[in-house]
Amino acid sequence: MAFAEPLPEPISAPLPETGGTLTIDLAAIAANWRTLARRTRTAECAAVVKANAYGLGVEAVTSKLDGAGCKTFFVADLAEARRVRACARGAVIYVLGGFSPDIGPAYIDVGARPVINSTTELAEWDAFVGANNWRGGAAIHVDTGMNRLGIGCDEAAALAPRLQTENHGITLLMSHMACAENPDHPLNGAQIRLFKEVRALFRGVPASLANSSAIFLADSTHWELARPGAALYGVNPTPGRPNPMQSVVVLTSRILQIRAVERGHTVGYGAAWAAKRPTRLAVAGLGYADGLLRASSGLNEARGVASIAGRLCPFVGRISMDSVCIDVTDLPDGSVRRGDLATFIGEGTSIDDVAARAGTIGYEILTQLGRRCHIVYSGV
Repeated sequence: MAFAEPLPEPISAPLPETGGTLTIDLAAIAANWRTLARRTRTAECAAVVKANAYGLGVEAVTSKLDGAGCKTFFVADLAEARRVRACARGAVIYVLGGFSPDIGPAYIDVGARPVINSTTELAEWDAFVGANNWRGGAAIHVDTGMNRLGIGCDEAAALAPRLQTENHGITLLMSHMACAENPDHPLNGAQIRLFKEVRALFRGVPASLANSSAIFLADSTHWELARPGAALYGVNPTPGRPNPMQSVVVLTSRILQIRAVERGHTVGYGAAWAAKRPTRLAVAGLGYADGLLRASSGLNEARGVASIAGRLCPFVGRISMDSVCIDVTDLPDGSVRRGDLATFIGEGTSIDDVAARAGTIGYEILTQLGRRCHIVYSGV
């Protein structure tokens, strides 16, 4: 059901007081969820909204997805679960960070379900629900090859008979794929086979394996519940192929100054870049404190770019905390002035493009944005 109260105001400074503006298209997020839900066919499509909905605002994103029909959400910890519960009163909320007795009462208070990641946690969970007579539900996480969190497959097989005959309140069996974005990786098939074997031992318990990329990998990953994350926010779940997701974010900044640099003169910290010709620079008020990663500095061919006056222009020199220098020499005279906008995500530059130029992934870029920017929600 939709949350009846108005959305909270975005935590951001007014436009004139910030260096950049982050525009977040909530309608595109809802459309992406519907695309993924159609792809999973008969399986329920959940939504992963951890890390403040990948940096885009968990209240706004959850409210939009709740209104679109999403019934199940995954978060990292109980603090995030509380924020989701305030916006999706009737939703099922799973907490990936596991269970410990000291935070057990909070699960009851929030009405959230822990993801059990070890046999120790399972024993603690059993003791807690027995002492409190609580049947709020929990997921069992089985490690099929990620080797990060989860109960081993052998342990799960040994537990299965007891879990089938005793009421432990287990409402979901899940695992996580390590390489689903690479369709040819041999670990994909191994994980799918292992999960299928374990799933057969847990009769009647809904199962979940598919993350964003696994949804497109094979129907055999879908089971009863899929749980996409990054794809909701516009990251391509099928690298190397056209992105089936809509773009969600646009990042812009005002140009603070236009300046001329003579041939041979250096720009930025460390004097790491020198002009090979007389150069015109646009200095924009966005830097690594705003999520513009220093790794995309203008020191090599993989350097970052911004769209100015309809053309992509490269960064030069090292990105600073609050600013970046952009080479606009090839733009027509008079086409760019102080106060004009530079677009860093959008206008043909995707979140994945930005990530590739920084040598990272779209997930990291998304979660770094919006800390100081003016935030605008469209498609509300």
